[in-house]
Amino acid sequence: MLTSLKTVLVDARASRYAVGAFNCTEDVMARTILETAQSLSAPVIVMLLGDDLESGGGAGWIYQVEPIKAAAARLDIPVVLHLDHTTDLAIIQKAVDAGFSSVVIDGSALPFDRNVELTRAAVEIAHPKGVDVEAELGHVGGMDLADRECAESVLTDPDEVTRFVEQTGVDALAVSIGTAHGVYRSQPKLNIERLDQLESISPVPLVLHGGSGTPDGQIRVAVRHGICKMNVYTDERQAMWRGLRRAAASIDRQDPLPSEMFGPIKEELARLVAEKINLLRLTPSESESGN
Repeated sequence: MLTSLKTVLVDARASRYAVGAFNCTEDVMARTILETAQSLSAPVIVMLLGDDLESGGGAGWIYQVEPIKAAAARLDIPVVLHLDHTTDLAIIQKAVDAGFSSVVIDGSALPFDRNVELTRAAVEIAHPKGVDVEAELGHVGGMDLADRECAESVLTDPDEVTRFVEQTGVDALAVSIGTAHGVYRSQPKLNIERLDQLESISPVPLVLHGGSGTPDGQIRVAVRHGICKMNVYTDERQAMWRGLRRAAASIDRQDPLPSEMFGPIKEELARLVAEKINLLRLTPSESESGN
């Protein structure tokens, strides 16, 4: 069932687990993500990027959004349809009109006051239609999607959290505690002390961007200390690349069936999605532990 971001994250925060949020650009990805989550009886967040939706003359709004909404309506797990990072209020409006559950407005590269202004404008578009808003405070750096430019990360300042949430009305807050987008150049070390400070004062659930490549042990500690949603994309692309190489190596006919070409890709992606969902589910003893 299609549901709100706030609904799944409030439950995750109360029960000390995190919900996997997976980027999706093709129907093979959407089907694999949804089928895997359904098989594990897990809530899932399917994320779409504005650039992908707008490409091909806006075809993504039809070929990506509508099939996901139709599939979600037939599943018995909570499915959040989520617009990933954008700074464009026009894209926010289109997502709201298209029936998204939630949107991310990313003003994290802006000064605090301008981030507030942009985020509040997104909330004013989304909330009247029942659409939740996630924003980012601090800045998660790393490589861009083209793997050409690298931005520095700026840790979230605890002194800004309450003011930001109160002045914007956001429903979830992505924080910067040491992760980065893209492939890591060196192993990250999450700042759990900073996360504890943020969790203790945040009126809304906390989100971790740049989850791909972060060591599993650090992820589980972050969930124990308050992370309720983790974004994954780079790991998905790497899994699909492994599947593509498997398919290319195993096919020896000139007219392979689609199942032969896409089967290994789906298998690798399904394995990755299942691993991430299970990673974010803590045992009762872990949930109770503060370490």
